[in-house]
Amino acid sequence: MNAYIENRVMDIAGYIIETGATVRTAAKEFGVSKSTVHKDMTDRLRRLDRGKAKDVAAVLETNKEERHIRGGYATYLKYRNADKA
Repeated sequence: MNAYIENRVMDIAGYIIETGATVRTAAKEFGVSKSTVHKDMTDRLRRLDRGKAKDVAAVLETNKEERHIRGGYATYLKYRNADKA
């Protein structure tokens, strides 16, 4: 694995652990695709640092459990703002 990829993986992992960010948010922050972030966190990170991989997996699992709430809230805001226009 190239050094720049290893650095990116570790940087993204640190960001997700510190902020509890979603894959989408991390992808925007680091200028890569969601697929790249997902591949980095589920495959490459496991090879580099198993401890961090477990921490990231816990954050991503929490985000997965909460995504229906975020989606519902986004829809609520969309229609609430549409009524004001």
